[in-house]
Amino acid sequence: MDIFEYRRGLRLEKDAPLAARMRPKDLDGFIGQEHIVGKGKLLRRAITADKLSSMIFHGPPGSGKTTLARLIAGTTESVFVTLNATTSGVKDIKSTVDDAKHRLGSVGKRTISFIDEIHRFNKAQQDALLPHVEDGTLILIGATTENPYFEVNKALLSRSMIYGLKPLVQADVLEIMRRAIADGESGLGLLKLSIDEEALTFLADMANGDARAALNAIELAAATTAPGADGVIAIGLDVAQECIQKRAINYDTDGDNHYDTISAFIKSMRGSDPDAALYYLARMLYAGESPEFIARRIVIAASEDVGNADPHALLVADAAARAVQMVGLPECQIILAQAAAYISCAPKSNASCVGIYSAMDDVKSVRISQIPSNLRDPNTSMGSTPYVYPHDYPGGYVPAEYLPRELSGKIYYRPSDNGIEKRIKESLTKLGKKYD
Repeated sequence: MDIFEYRRGLRLEKDAPLAARMRPKDLDGFIGQEHIVGKGKLLRRAITADKLSSMIFHGPPGSGKTTLARLIAGTTESVFVTLNATTSGVKDIKSTVDDAKHRLGSVGKRTISFIDEIHRFNKAQQDALLPHVEDGTLILIGATTENPYFEVNKALLSRSMIYGLKPLVQADVLEIMRRAIADGESGLGLLKLSIDEEALTFLADMANGDARAALNAIELAAATTAPGADGVIAIGLDVAQECIQKRAINYDTDGDNHYDTISAFIKSMRGSDPDAALYYLARMLYAGESPEFIARRIVIAASEDVGNADPHALLVADAAARAVQMVGLPECQIILAQAAAYISCAPKSNASCVGIYSAMDDVKSVRISQIPSNLRDPNTSMGSTPYVYPHDYPGGYVPAEYLPRELSGKIYYRPSDNGIEKRIKESLTKLGKKYD
C-alpha cells in the first residue's frame, strides 16, 4: 500500500516496519529540523497554509525527508503522487504529467509529485520534468541524500526551494525511540517492554542521527527477546549491542560523504594532525571505502604537501600503496595508518606543486620562439651553440641559461625553509638563485 495515498484512505498495515508506523501524523509530532519546520519557519507556514512551491529536501538517511513529504501529502488539497527515481522512467513522468494536465483542466486541482532519490534521475528524466514544473502543471518535491547542486539539473534547482536537513541529534533520536516504546497504537506500547536507559542511549549514539536505524534496532530487539517469567521483555545493553552491531555512517562511495571524508582526510594530513587523519581513515575503511583509493590519495599528498621537505614521504607512500595491493584487508589498514601518520608528521612544502602549476600556466600563455640552441639535440639541430657539460667543472656546476629567452630569470621552484628543503634552498642560493 502506498503511504502517500489520500489521507482519508490511508491506513498503514500492521506489519509495516516500526519506523514507517511511527511517522508523525502532523507537524507538531515531527521531531528535529527546527531550522526549517520550527514555529514560524517558512516551510512550516507553507505546509500549514497549503501554499506550496517546488522544493527539494536533501539530507542524510533517517533525517525526515520522506516523513516531511508524507506530512505534506496529509495536509494539501492538491493531488499527491509519487515516483521513485530507481524504478520510474520518462514514460512514467509523461503519464503523471498527462494526468496532472487533465486534472487541472477538468477540476482545477493541482498535482504535487514527490520523487524519492531524485539524484538518480538522469538528465533525460530531469529534462522531461522541467517544462511542467516551470509552467506549474506539477509542483515538485524531491528528496535526495546527495548535494542537489551537483546532482540535480540547474534549471530545476532554480525553480525549487532547497531545504537542507541535518542529522538528528542524540536527544531527538532518544525522543523518537521513547515515543515508539510508549505508543500503544502504532508503536510497541502494547508489549510488556522494559528497556534500560543505558541501552537506549547506546542505540541513540550508534544510530548516528538516523532515526530509522534506531527504531529498526528496537523493533528487532523486541521481536527476538523472549519474555521473562513475569511476561516482561527486558532489553539491556547486551541485547542492544547485538541489534545494532555497527554504527550507521552516512557514507556513499559515489556521493557527497565520500568526497567530504576524503577531503577531510587529505586536509588533516596537510595540517599535520595525525589523530584527525587516522580518524577519517578509520571512517572510510569502516564504511567500505577502497583501500587502493585511499592509498592513491596518500601518494598524492606525499608529493603535493610534503614534497622535498621530506623526500622519504613519497617512498613511504609508494611502498604503502604497493603493500596494500599485496596484503589486502583487514591488515592493510595498519599499512595505511603508518603512511598517513608519516605524511601527517612530516615537514611540509608545496613548492614543487606550486612550481609545476606556474610552469603549466606559462606553457599555455607564453609563446617562445625556440628552445635554447645549446640545449637542443646536436644530432637534429643545425648550428647549435655548444653545450657546456657541468661535470667538467668543479662542483659539477657552471653558470648557464636553461630557460627559453622569453622566460629568462623566471623562478618556478621556490624551496621552503622546512625540513630538507631548507638545505636545498641554501644550495641553490649559493649557485646564484635569488628568491627575494
